[in-house]
Amino acid sequence: MTSVPPNQPATAASGEIKSARNHFRLPVGVCLGAAGGTLCAMALGSSAAHGAVAGAFYGLVFVLLFAERCSSPGAGLMWGLAYALLLWMIFPAGIFPWVAGVRRGMPMLEEVRLSFPALAGYLMAFGLPLGVVLGLMGILRPQPGRNEFHPWRAISGGGLGGVIAAWIFEAWMSQGGFYPLLGGLVENQAGARGVGLHFLVAVAIGASFGLLFQRDIFGYGSSLGWGMAYGILWWFLGPMTLIPLAFGLPLDWSSDHASDLFGSLVGYILYGVIVGIAYAMADRLWVRLFVESDPINREPEGPGLRTLRSLGWGAVAGLAGGAVSAPILIASGVVSKIAGLQGGFSVASGLALYLVGSAAIGMSYGLLFRNEGLLLGRGISWGWLYGLLWWYAGPLTLLPILRTGEADWRPEAASALLPSLVGHLVYGAVTAFIFVLLERKYSRWLLLDPRNVARESRRTRPEGTSVPALWLFVLGLGVLLPILLG
Repeated sequence: MTSVPPNQPATAASGEIKSARNHFRLPVGVCLGAAGGTLCAMALGSSAAHGAVAGAFYGLVFVLLFAERCSSPGAGLMWGLAYALLLWMIFPAGIFPWVAGVRRGMPMLEEVRLSFPALAGYLMAFGLPLGVVLGLMGILRPQPGRNEFHPWRAISGGGLGGVIAAWIFEAWMSQGGFYPLLGGLVENQAGARGVGLHFLVAVAIGASFGLLFQRDIFGYGSSLGWGMAYGILWWFLGPMTLIPLAFGLPLDWSSDHASDLFGSLVGYILYGVIVGIAYAMADRLWVRLFVESDPINREPEGPGLRTLRSLGWGAVAGLAGGAVSAPILIASGVVSKIAGLQGGFSVASGLALYLVGSAAIGMSYGLLFRNEGLLLGRGISWGWLYGLLWWYAGPLTLLPILRTGEADWRPEAASALLPSLVGHLVYGAVTAFIFVLLERKYSRWLLLDPRNVARESRRTRPEGTSVPALWLFVLGLGVLLPILLG
């Protein structure tokens, strides 16, 4: 006679609860998808009936694949945006352009550019509502081990981050009368109107950032990554969608209009990075002052020693990344531009400056991402993201400022610098790879103490995290948008 495992009733009950949740979420996803498909079709001038049917199917598939991972509005938002981007890459930017290109004889890249309005429609009509609504429903599910949510901590930290980022941008951009967060709508309009609207939008973005992503942020590096993702989202949501509607203008999701707003895209990305880092600092300070109180399970080493170690390992990793990526950046002309910062510098001098800068950026990587785990795959993904950030912050922003006093956020400049983008991605991957190897070797020694094992387990992201969705969304659009809009 076979015995029944003691946990079988609990497992069966859990399965029944999960099935009931799916039965409840399926109609919600189908209805949201159908409504989003209808709106997207109307905005793009296509058949509303076809859009509703396709949207209902998209919503059904999203619930079946990702509903369990939508544990919060922020996690749901990331999965929804990544899902919408993947759909666009498969259908409007993949199968449809290939079929149309074969029929009409047009280059596929031109066909993909023609499908750019569908990208905005998919993100706004499918990814955003599906992810947020199912994420709100996910809050009601019991999830053992989930971090406690503190709304006032999220609002204050996010709002402070928004104010800091807004102040930095206002002091910088107001000199030229250009506010990238407003998509150029108040360009060349001096006075309180541009500044006030700029700060209002910035604080709203910062506060909502804290509310959405408080549970997903484990350190400065992950907060920076979520800031990049949120900045890209707000570029589509703000200057591409909400701001024109608020001013009574028709929606224009064309690639030509998006190309005109490419400068504001770079501004949103850099603003998101500042918000993410500022929020992480404010949130860490809040935890230190009002939450942490554990005199028994102390850190195995002082914060100063950990910082110095991260700086040293980051410098070594950054130097290795710079050495590997140097041939690409020499060929793309970035090193020659560095050499031109000071008159009479040779390419060899420029290479030396580049390697010094690579080591310094590696040190910043060590400080930002030292708590993001010891898995090589995860580390390399964070490295790609950090390399992508420095392509926007380096050749497009800091290097032109040092040479001419102004950032060059024109789509033509981004198109000319696309070869160097490969070098920056290679640099980020190599830097992260070396840093993780160094950190893993040291952490194995620390984990011999059971107290350190418990401490590291608290820093490990749980299963079902939305980090893969973040990587797909940021890396996918961060690379594709300069190609499509250049």
